[in-house]
Amino acid sequence: MSTIELVGYMARAYVLSNGELHVGINLTGFVHDFYYPYVGLENHAAGLGLRHKIGVWVDDIFSWLDDGNWNFEFSYPYDALVGHTKATNSRIGIILEFDDTVDNSISVFMRNIHVINQLSEKRDIRLFMHQAFAIGDSRSNTDTAQYLPGTSAILHYRGRRAFIVAGRINGLPFDQHSIGLFGIEDHQGTWKDAEDGDLAGGNVEHGRVDSVIRFKFDLAPHDSGRVNYWIAAGSSMREALYVQKQIDLQGGMDDRIHSTTAWWHKWLEPARIKSEKLPLEYRQSFVDSVMIIKSQIDIRGAIMASTDTSLLNYSRDAYTYCWPRDGGFVIWPLIRLGYQDEALRFFAFCKKTMHPDGYLMHKYRADGAIGSSWHPYIHDDVVGQPIQEDETALVVFIFNEFYKKFPSKQILNDYYQSMILPMANFLMNYVDPRTGLPRPSYDLWEEDFITTTYTTAVVRAALNSAAEIAESIGDKDNAVLWKTSCDDITQAAKRKLFNKNRNYFYHGINVKGKDILKSERIDSSALFGSYIFGLFDSDSSEIKASIQTIKDIFISYPEQPGIPRYENDNYRREHSEISGNWWYICSLWYAQYLIALGDEKSAENIINWTINTSSSTHLIGEQYDPLTGKSVAPAPLSWSHAELVSTLIDYVS
Repeated sequence: MSTIELVGYMARAYVLSNGELHVGINLTGFVHDFYYPYVGLENHAAGLGLRHKIGVWVDDIFSWLDDGNWNFEFSYPYDALVGHTKATNSRIGIILEFDDTVDNSISVFMRNIHVINQLSEKRDIRLFMHQAFAIGDSRSNTDTAQYLPGTSAILHYRGRRAFIVAGRINGLPFDQHSIGLFGIEDHQGTWKDAEDGDLAGGNVEHGRVDSVIRFKFDLAPHDSGRVNYWIAAGSSMREALYVQKQIDLQGGMDDRIHSTTAWWHKWLEPARIKSEKLPLEYRQSFVDSVMIIKSQIDIRGAIMASTDTSLLNYSRDAYTYCWPRDGGFVIWPLIRLGYQDEALRFFAFCKKTMHPDGYLMHKYRADGAIGSSWHPYIHDDVVGQPIQEDETALVVFIFNEFYKKFPSKQILNDYYQSMILPMANFLMNYVDPRTGLPRPSYDLWEEDFITTTYTTAVVRAALNSAAEIAESIGDKDNAVLWKTSCDDITQAAKRKLFNKNRNYFYHGINVKGKDILKSERIDSSALFGSYIFGLFDSDSSEIKASIQTIKDIFISYPEQPGIPRYENDNYRREHSEISGNWWYICSLWYAQYLIALGDEKSAENIINWTINTSSSTHLIGEQYDPLTGKSVAPAPLSWSHAELVSTLIDYVS
């Protein structure tokens, strides 16, 4: 059994990325996601029949790695985004070990495969590597695959996307190949051709195409051999062939894996330095989380919520979008650790995608286009923007956090007039005169059109941040305007947003005619938004009362101290006897409060639970089902990893 399965189902064993090519490996060692040229956009391996299968023929027996006869172990053992898989099949006496990575400087996915003969006899062992693409995430059946004899490679291409599949064994290329069809015209897949140990050798096909290549070993008793296998990506055949050529020109694939590992060691230095202040049992999860966060960031600045496409199995869409809110929370701990480049690219992405009126939309694709949405412009016959206002506000707040750590006139010149000014003016003007609070928008859970306590807290903090930025650049008039708006919202919030009947903050309020409708639902974000963004003082009676209410209502399993988003949360909940699945984000918010309070023991319980319910590669999902003990995909979820990193930074501090 895979070690991941011991803590519950997670869709990916590990992820690999260079900010342009992103690969997800599933629980049988197969390529499950293959994004290029954007992280999270154009998954060329998304869908049934598109898993890149791996199989072994030996002693007239064939075994695919997903046939149930293999046991798996997964890890990130090298302090780099290099994943390791150990697959053992005792029935046929074979072990396969993979070291997988995506090169840090060119877009090539590499697998160093160690094939081990466990038996005390000489054996003819044949390794088969299968590739299947729907290039451009297309189902129009117009892909082409060709054998390239001049370079001993397989080319898959469609339009402006080309992938070169190649490999070496003892310096020689694969000895057999086959190209064919799958999923159309009664073709199950060319991988079936491998099951007798030999390939038919088809040289070209178009439509819905796949390919298989073979590497042949004659291994002595208890001997082993190695295969170098790679897929080079380009926007044209010429570019993909150029990438392919770099592997041979610069010392081979092994050298490129070593140089990529060294690159990650260098990039991870700030995280490693901070981790050395942590207890030993937290260090690897901390560093791996920082590394996993990096894997979800496109080189052009978009931060994906998750590149895991498992949601497509039961939902209309996946999390392969950049929510500005998620991006803000994800980039925050990187800023605290001293990373600058990723933050600057994110701010550039936000500036590029900002609406002319100064707000950010629901979510975006990695190329900056507006993402899919279920937010309308009309809400109960009232016209309003289809946005979540906290997303715009959080970007302003995080920008100020960046500026305070890395003060620079250049960054103010680059962003003040073009981004901060229009965003802050939008926030200042997007206020309901009837309440003195921000006008309704969708809440951070994307469900309710309402003025939430959480959004109020973030907007108030953003206006305060904008005023500080304005003071820094010498814009005193706007500094006064935004600080006054911040103070007005603060006073209105303190009068209207605490529910004395339930000793907790209102989830939010809505104005209907002359009536103010109040949502009394206990929502974690109302409390922790008020605390994190300073809407209420941490030692205020409102914060203290709300913390006690959280304890009374949500914490029923002290040995597993997670908490849900809110009361009776049905999203992916399977059991009515719990108020909702536990969310890592909300639970870690609670841990951050406990650390500030000085209750390190209770905070450690939450940290330990988070780490212990992550995968063997420390991937953290979105939710946790306390009754089944399973983490709930998608995994990795960038925001969950960011909150663990933030919590551990607080713990060190």
